[in-house]
Order: sequence, then structure tokens, then C-alpha cells
Amino acid sequence: MKLALITGQGDIPRLIAEHRRDAGEPPFIIALKGFEGDWIRNFEHEVSGLAEFGKTFKTLRAQGCDTISFIGNVKRPDFSKLKPDLKGMSLLPKMVAAARKGDDALLRAIVKAFEDEGFAVVGAHDLLNDLSQTAGRLNTVSIDDTALDDIALAYEVAGEIGRLDIGQGCVVCNGLVLAVEAQEGTDEMLKRVGKLPENIRGSESDRKGVLLKRPKPIQEQRVDMPTLGPSTVRLADDAGLKVIAAIEGGALWVELEEMRRLADAAGIALVSLSKEGRLL
Repeated sequence: MKLALITGQGDIPRLIAEHRRDAGEPPFIIALKGFEGDWIRNFEHEVSGLAEFGKTFKTLRAQGCDTISFIGNVKRPDFSKLKPDLKGMSLLPKMVAAARKGDDALLRAIVKAFEDEGFAVVGAHDLLNDLSQTAGRLNTVSIDDTALDDIALAYEVAGEIGRLDIGQGCVVCNGLVLAVEAQEGTDEMLKRVGKLPENIRGSESDRKGVLLKRPKPIQEQRVDMPTLGPSTVRLADDAGLKVIAAIEGGALWVELEEMRRLADAAGIALVSLSKEGRLL
């Protein structure tokens, strides 16, 4: 297997690339134009536009890559402004049609396009399996009954917005849904919560509320697994939250030790729930 990473923004692309390199199997990087980071200079790489499918396929074959992984954040594009190559022109109508059905349908169409060209597609969790966690408490901060009730409601709400292909996460505080994640992503959702009046959310001195993320029921997990990292903890801290939760095997916990350090200092509990949403 020769691996290529097709990368967007965030820490995970760099972490996986460095992990594979340290294991003696450096990946080739296809950095999506407009989302490339400086770290790609340390690897063999090519920058490719979002609709340059022909260029990407040709580059992958020239590099001998037979396996790919889509890693990192990529915002939904304005399809009218994309500049497809010849292969991209043939695929773009399918992508636009899929996008009208939701993000997950679009991701499945992209994966199928690469599989139809003979490439195996693997997920980030397959390449760095210690990013996902089994069910249990991930730090030592305690959780009260109110937080447990908020977790239960957040689990249901996140499941419903996932069923509708809206987003992966939500924030619940004292039984009130403060925010649901849509196109803006988790960080922007948490910033919105941080701007709400403190009488309906927590504060640094009186933490309340839960951020919960879970995969959509029809999630293409090889492409868009829920992700949590140090920035999640910092923004949850700013929003006065008490708990950050995800589902066992259903999220990537990036730089978990740094997350624990930040969460312990702030008094935020980190928990990985069972697939049924229970805290074990």
C-alpha cells in the first residue's frame, strides 16, 4: 500500500502525515487549493483545485499511490466558482446533484468517484487509531445529575440533526438547547454560545452545559468523523461549559493529553459515551 492524504485544514492532516513518516511510510500529500498549510513543505506534495479531479487522479497514479484518505476541514464550495479540469467537468454535475441532498450525500459521491478510479479509501481513524476512544471518563472532573440530564438530551438532539444531515453536534444547558451545529462548524457554534447571556449558560465560576458530538446515522466515517481538539476545550471554556462529550469509536480526539491538561485546569469533564449515549 502506498498512501496519499488529500488534505484540508486542521491539525489531523499534519499529525497523520508525521505519524506515517515516523513509521517509515511517508505519505504523498494532495493539498486542496485554498486549504493548504505550511507543513506540507516537509512532504512530497502537489496542490490541486477542488474540481481538478483529472489532475489529482493523474498525480496519484504517477506517485504509485493506491490508497487515499481524505483528512481535514474543507468548507462547502461555491460550485459556480470552481474551475474544473476535463475530468472534473464530467464529475461536477454529479457532485452538484449530490450536494443538493446534503453534505453526507456529497461526501459519498466524492468517495465513489475515487473508488471508481480504483483507489482504496480509508478513514483517519484507520491510520491513527489512538485518536478514537472507548467509552469512559477521559479525565478526572466530576459530573453531576444536571449534566447527566443535559448529556441525555444532547444525545437525542445531535442524533436528530444528524438524521436530517444538518450537523454533528449541539450544546445543551439545564435542559435548554443553546445551539446546534450546521455549516459553520463546531468552533463557530461554540463562539455563538459564548456570546449568549450568562443567565442561560455557564460561566468560569459556575460551569454548566454540555457540548456533544456524534456521527450522523448515515455518516461516511471515512471522510467526516466528528473531531475534537484543544481548540474545542478553549472555546468550551470561554462558553462556560461543564462537559465535552462524544461517542465511543465515533470521534477523533486530537492531542488528547493537551485536551486533558486544558480541561483539568478549566474544570471541564471529557467523556466518551457508549453508542447508546450512556456514561460508563
